[in-house]
Parts: sequence; structure tokens; C-alpha cells
Amino acid sequence: MHRDLTQGPVMRSMLLFAVPMILGNLLQQCYNIADTLIVGQFLGKNALAAVGSAFSLMTFLTSILLGLCMGSGALFSIRFGQQDKAGLRESICASFVLIAAAALLLCGVAFACLDFIRIFLRVPAEVWGLMREYLFVIFWGIAATFLYNYFASLLRALGNSIVPLIFLAISAVLNIILDLWFVLGLKRGAAGAAEATVIAQYVSGIGIALYALAQCPQLRDIRKDFRVRWSCVREVAGFSILTCVQQSVMNLGILMVQGLVNSFGPTVMAAFAATVKIDAFAYMPVQDFGNAFSTFIAQNYGAKKDDRIRAGLKGAVAASMVFCLTASAFVWIFARPLMNLFVDVQETEIVLEGIRYLHIEGAFYCGIGCLFLLYGLYRALGRPGMSVVLTVISLGTRVALAYTLSAVPSIGVAGIWWSVPIGWALADITGILYYICRTKQLLAFGKPNSNTN
Repeated sequence: MHRDLTQGPVMRSMLLFAVPMILGNLLQQCYNIADTLIVGQFLGKNALAAVGSAFSLMTFLTSILLGLCMGSGALFSIRFGQQDKAGLRESICASFVLIAAAALLLCGVAFACLDFIRIFLRVPAEVWGLMREYLFVIFWGIAATFLYNYFASLLRALGNSIVPLIFLAISAVLNIILDLWFVLGLKRGAAGAAEATVIAQYVSGIGIALYALAQCPQLRDIRKDFRVRWSCVREVAGFSILTCVQQSVMNLGILMVQGLVNSFGPTVMAAFAATVKIDAFAYMPVQDFGNAFSTFIAQNYGAKKDDRIRAGLKGAVAASMVFCLTASAFVWIFARPLMNLFVDVQETEIVLEGIRYLHIEGAFYCGIGCLFLLYGLYRALGRPGMSVVLTVISLGTRVALAYTLSAVPSIGVAGIWWSVPIGWALADITGILYYICRTKQLLAFGKPNSNTN
């Protein structure tokens, strides 16, 4: 099932590789949405607000692991494109040790800081009890998140995007079944929704790890000679840590916005909880396309095929923009029915606030689509530092404007929603201008330099 992206028609190769990734993360969103939808419909407004705020926090925590895995995946792809089997094997060993240690540390910190979260996120008293109950369970899934994302990144770097989809599909279906059973059947409340998610996460994490160990020749060789060299750890860290910083900064900014949203009370919290899920579902395919595009670029960068890189870039931009325009139109037109999936129609204030959010942010998905391509491009070309710069611009603008505009009485909460597309636009302009000015240096096929902006 491994696909060599340095051969064959450019767009066909990229799309065939991207489709399973897109389907996989759509399933991932179903995985996440199941908690929100069931909790919102059957446990009420406060439970929905609690699970929504917890989701923002967990997105931040898991983004640390996801960033480390994505950064390692870019290096794996380059080594695969170079046909450097020994280098690939060493990179796999070093990255596993590094990211496993990070996962254990993250889990310990999460539990140690559990009660501090209420202060940081400004969670109302009527919501905190349910949120704490949910988080205490969900934190146990951090190790499973590491297993799934590490082995999925490895398989995708080798051109296999089918197997991660299969394990994610099994996990998503299991999560929905367990959600219904634990919440409605066993009356486990918010904790039951978390328990269902954690069980499903371990099924996918352990399952994909066993598959990779059994089926990947690169891992079979490692089992005979597991060796970690410090120089290789430094190289992996150079790719992984900067990508981790980029992902973490992005989600830390979102978490800071979540704290601001929480200060407006349970109604706005509930509206935000629902719309964030709709938002993520709408633009998740273009995010995954950006990750597939990154693997394509990285393999061809390793193989020194600049003609395929340029052709892939042009095709990816066109495909991404078409999708984003379609998604924007859909979300704008069906904003109310989408909100009613998560919120009872009688909760008029929540529904109206959610519609306002979707009409503002949903109109500008082309901005985030372009940004995902830029992230993938710079990560694949060994410039993850540039992705960090773009994230700081995007999220820094978002946070600053959100706090500034929402403090103006005539603007209020709408200022938080408008800050998002403005941040996207500024980051896009910066990333495009940098590529135009530095194209020759970016496509100079030397040793990957993860510390160069």
C-alpha cells in the first residue's frame, strides 16, 4: 500500500494519496462531534459548554504530540524520497524515543495542572464540575493519541494513507456506539462521553501500532537493531520541535480565545462549542490536503525533482481554493440547520450567535486553505521555522484583535469572530511574499535545514 509520490501524474498521485487522509480526518471529526452532539442534545447547555471548552484544551495538548509526529513525518518522507534506508531507520528510532518521552511528560503535567485549568480558562462555576469530570477521564487517552498519530505519520510518510484511515474508521464507529451506550444507556453523563472516546482511542492507537510492527519492513529491521544516536535525535528534534511549536502556538492562541469566550457566559460558550465543530468539519479536508501536499513535496524534495514540486504547488492551490469556496457557500446557506444539529431549536440565543459566527468566519475558508498549504510547503522544504512565523502572525493577530474588539460595546462578541479571517489574511500575505522572494533558496537541494527560516 506504499505510494511513491516521486513518480506518475502529479495531481493524480497527490489526490489519490490525499483522499484517504481527508476521509480519515472527517471520521476524526465525527469522532469528536459525537461527544458534542450527544451531550448537547441529551445533557443540556452546561454539559455542552463543558465538553466544548474541554475540546479546545485537548486540541491544544494533543497538538504538541501531533506537531512532533508531523515534523518527524516530514523527515521520514525526505529520507524515503532519497532512498536512504539507514537514515530512515535511525530517524524512526530517534523520533519514537523523543515523542514517547514527550507524551509521558505531557500526561503528567495535564493531571498535575487539572485544577489550574478553571482559572486559566475562566470557566463559570456552573460548568466547571462537568468539565473537570470530563477532563479527568479524557487525559488518560493522551498515550493512545501518541500511538495513533506516530504510526499514522510514519505510514503516511511512506506513502500509505489507507491503513490509518481503516483504523480511524473502526475507532470512530466504536466511539459513537459507546457514546450512545454510556451516556443514554448507562447514564454516565459527561464522564461517559469521555470514557467512550478514550476506549476508542486506544483501539486505534494499539491497532495501528501492531499493524506497523507486523507489516512495515522498516520496522522489522529496527526490531533487530534498535539504536538511537544523539546526532539523529538532534536532527529529528530540529524538524519535530519547530513543527510542534507551530501547532502549539496555533492551539494556544485558540485556547486563549476560548478563555475570552468563556467570560461571556454559558450561552456564548455553548454557541462556540457547536460552531468550532462545524468549522473544523468544514475546513478539515483542506487541512488534510495540506498535509498530503506536504508529503508529496517532501518526497520530491528528497528526490530533487523541482519540476514536480512546482507543478504540485500550482495544482494544490487550484484544488484547495475550489474546495474552500464550496465549503464557504455550504456553511453560509445551511448555518441554521447545522446549528440545530447540536442545539435544541428552542435555545434561540445560542442558535443565533452560532449563525453569526458561521456567517462571518465561514465566508473566508480560502484564507485558512491557503495557510494550510503554506504550512505544509515550508515543513516539507525543511523550513518549519517559517511555519512558526506564519502561525504567530495569524494567531497573534487573532488574539490581539479578539480582546481589543470584543471590549468595544458596539462590537462585543462579534469582534472575536472577525479576528479570525483577518489573522488568516495577514499570514497568507506574508507566506506568499516570502515564497516569491526566496524561491531559488527554498528549492536548493542541499541537506534539509530545519532551523532556517
